[in-house]
Amino acid sequence: MSEPLVLGIETSCDETGIGIVRGRTLLSNTIASSMDEHARYGGVVPEVAARAHLEALQPAIDAALAEAGVRLDDLDAVAVTSGPGLAGALMVGVGAAKGLAVSIDKPLYAVNHLVGHIAADILTADSAPLEYPTIALLVSGGHTSLLHVRDLTTDVELLGETMDDAAGEAFDKVARLLSLPYPGGPEIDRAAADGDPEAIRFPRGLSRASDLAKHRYDFSFSGLKTAVARWVERCEAEGVEVPLADVAASFREAVVDVLVTKALAACADLGVPRLLLGGGVIANRRLREVALERAEAAGVTVRIPPLSLCTDNGAMIAALASELISSGRRPSTLAFGADSTLPVTEIQIAQAVSV
Repeated sequence: MSEPLVLGIETSCDETGIGIVRGRTLLSNTIASSMDEHARYGGVVPEVAARAHLEALQPAIDAALAEAGVRLDDLDAVAVTSGPGLAGALMVGVGAAKGLAVSIDKPLYAVNHLVGHIAADILTADSAPLEYPTIALLVSGGHTSLLHVRDLTTDVELLGETMDDAAGEAFDKVARLLSLPYPGGPEIDRAAADGDPEAIRFPRGLSRASDLAKHRYDFSFSGLKTAVARWVERCEAEGVEVPLADVAASFREAVVDVLVTKALAACADLGVPRLLLGGGVIANRRLREVALERAEAAGVTVRIPPLSLCTDNGAMIAALASELISSGRRPSTLAFGADSTLPVTEIQIAQAVSV
């Protein structure tokens, strides 16, 4: 089947994503976010996210079908995120996908959320096809991962990941230290606009020579977060006004510097002149600027999907399933559940065994 019609369901965190694709053509990308419900807590509350998914799933499916101009019976397959993510949130999507697939008698594909972010790139209509191998840097509220992608459907290797906070979490926590609203990424971006990124030399986690021996491609942002907290506390103890713009700009620069440096190091070490950026934090203007500038100097081509496809969405899940179908992969059985720590090497879960 060269251009399967697939509906994808994504519920790994706080966004209910329903996407419909035909082959590599995007027909609908419907997202219902519960971000406002989490804002009062300063971060995502898993139980609140799961309840919001329950309430949003049916309206989102209806809206996606209407936008795509198709019916459930027209579908060739259903796809769903099995992991990684918040266990309770994942369970809602997995249960809904199983029920939907059984009720309309269509095959079901359980896929990996992180690999889905890579698949989002193939939905970019005006771009050349994704070349392999490529290095992928995925940066979101829950994940910071560096991947070596030799083939989207069969061979994805984890090079490194965060050892504590994801980059998005670090933005949220530092925003709270600076009395900025949730979510922290856009707020710090705005606050940093008039700041000096070199005003304060905040630490770059896992970047010393002694760290690089074991953690060349891993990330750590907890020390950076602590350094910002100590800086703010020192200003307050001395009765000095916290230079918000400079702190925000310097913090953002430290995060961006580590992300881009390690990603380009992977490109150089592995001889791969291609870098794909994905995940919601890619919306950060400074991250895109620095990545493009430094990659050009290093002779590395950068690909960035449209920002609407960088955040969590069902279209990327449908796109990954579409590629699996086109490559001849069998559907998943119903013998799978939500897996909050699903490794990126497991691209598809519970593939049926041929008889």
